Amino acid sequence: MLAILAFVGWLLHNASAMPVVRRAEIILPFPAGAPRAPVTVALLTDTHLSGPDNSPDRLRRIVAQINALRPDLILLGGDYIGDDKGGATYDARASIAPFARLRAPLGVVAVLGNHDSRSKRNRRALSGPDWRAAFARIGVTLLQDGAVRRGPLAIGGLKDVYTRRIDMPDTLAAMRQAGGAPLILSHGPDVFPRLPDAASLTLAGHTHCGQIALPFLGVVYVPSKYGTRYACGLYREGARTMIVSGGVGTSSAPFRMLAPPDIWLVTIRPRLDLIS
Repeated sequence: MLAILAFVGWLLHNASAMPVVRRAEIILPFPAGAPRAPVTVALLTDTHLSGPDNSPDRLRRIVAQINALRPDLILLGGDYIGDDKGGATYDARASIAPFARLRAPLGVVAVLGNHDSRSKRNRRALSGPDWRAAFARIGVTLLQDGAVRRGPLAIGGLKDVYTRRIDMPDTLAAMRQAGGAPLILSHGPDVFPRLPDAASLTLAGHTHCGQIALPFLGVVYVPSKYGTRYACGLYREGARTMIVSGGVGTSSAPFRMLAPPDIWLVTIRPRLDLIS
């Protein structure tokens, strides 16, 4: 019995630990006339604010951790509302309140996740306009099949692919109109195969890197129609690149094993042989 309790305690400790900072460097075609200095982008996703593994205090410490990295831009990948896992739960506005302390010269941009989609079974989530207003009050831009320009980047933010019908053509058109190096922010990785084979970076979460990975076997399940194909980490297919974060919260159970919470700091550099 003591061994079982110790094992459960270890799983909970893993889930509530401060996230690992993972780093990557990506090259994209910057627009003509844009400064050639690299841009650093921090990705924070799947906060799932609920106890016993996550709390407003832990999330505030994670916000401070990201601010200390001094990114140029911060992107939020969705799933802010947490499950009832036997600890405290929080409403939608409380779930995003700590983000008011995020600081970056190019601002903070967000999308929603499946846990944030309002339905008959999820009354804690807000409607689309209410989500947009709630984020605006804390200085965050929410994108739902839309695009904004931030520095040399054209950021396209998609609706949640698991609970909503996304409008990929209109989002890509909005990105082209915004101009800039193409960066797609999606809650989950299932959008990646639908993107055109052109230079772009997709940032996603949703998978939790499996949340529970097994020794020798690794990740055995993620909630994706592609199985574990895009479970975690960096992927390149043709000219496209995608990074899938393990996020910082948990879903269903407050446990992690061999899949630590993480945030990504991505340095985007311009292609020196091509100016779009």
